Amino acid sequence: MSDPDLSRARTVVQEGAGSIDSFEPVRNRLYVVEVDGGPSLIRVYDLEGRAEKPVPAEPVSAVWKVLRLDGDETLFREESFITPPAWYRYEPSTGKSVRTALFVTSPESFDEYEVVREFATSKDGTRVPLNIIRAKGIKLDGKNPTILGGYGGYGISLKPYFRIRRRVWLEQGGVVAIANLRGGGEYGEDWHKAGNLTRKQNVFDDFVACAKHLVEAGYTSASRLAIEGGSNGGLLMGAVLTQHPELSQAVVSFVGIYDMLRVELDPNGAFNVTEFGSVKDPEQFRALYAYSPYHHVTDGTRYPAILFMTGENDGRVNPAHSRKMMARLQAANGSDRPILLRTSATSGHGVDTGLNEQVAEDADEYAFLLDQLRVDYKPRVNSE
Repeated sequence: MSDPDLSRARTVVQEGAGSIDSFEPVRNRLYVVEVDGGPSLIRVYDLEGRAEKPVPAEPVSAVWKVLRLDGDETLFREESFITPPAWYRYEPSTGKSVRTALFVTSPESFDEYEVVREFATSKDGTRVPLNIIRAKGIKLDGKNPTILGGYGGYGISLKPYFRIRRRVWLEQGGVVAIANLRGGGEYGEDWHKAGNLTRKQNVFDDFVACAKHLVEAGYTSASRLAIEGGSNGGLLMGAVLTQHPELSQAVVSFVGIYDMLRVELDPNGAFNVTEFGSVKDPEQFRALYAYSPYHHVTDGTRYPAILFMTGENDGRVNPAHSRKMMARLQAANGSDRPILLRTSATSGHGVDTGLNEQVAEDADEYAFLLDQLRVDYKPRVNSE
């Protein structure tokens, strides 16, 4: 490496079905973190590119960081939907991963729950991964209150991540599902490009297919299904509820974009042009108008219950999107279901929201969903 020259470069690890997230060379090996449809794993190669056994890891988990140690050993950070983050030491001499003393302890156990991966078939035949967090031994009788979330944009992969708040929903007999939609990076840049610009409709079709899969597989029914998403996922919520108002009983949409014809005029709007397109381009204008949620609210339609959530300090998405979308839907709604706006002077686009406000948001969201899905909430009484 004293005189690097790309003309002498050679391929060591061939391109695979997944996408390479990161890599770490050590003395005699190369550790490659590969995202495969959402979950990730660490593949191991010798310095000539010959594959060895992957690093042992939990099923449906994500590796967030790999660090080199002495020799060929490595340290990596892993978590799953039901297991909090922990650092593990991998020893190639034994082929085992050992948890270190660096780990997060969950205040609640998730031992009675499991995560399964299933696939929905989208409108054009594409197989869309779906992560389902459920109780072990669940009855597939169509009666389980279910929350389906998604994102599908900017090449961002929805990797498995631990959130203690899910326990509140799960212990009420609920199911939580997370879809890995096109537009994300779960299968690389081609997967991203299949869901951006003039191909954005694929994202919405993928999400609708996942919702229908949950119903057809017996997890839930339309009257027991809620959908949620934030930011680009808020746009997803707006498009789905205007295109398929019958799909779910309730919708929670955080800091979303809903007027696709004016979004590039917002202070942060130019940043989104490479993902959504511009009204200045005739082909992209037609695609934007075809799904712009605000422009497809129809008077007299029986819309589901909707909770919009936004913050006054959102520097990425103008809070006016949530306000005008809520007002338009309230005027057009033909059902008796509520359409509400929760706004806060102490929150922004999520990353800059304080803990107290996050807890308050979570409480309001779950109170809304428990009410709208007619869940008979049973508070848990500690035995201590």
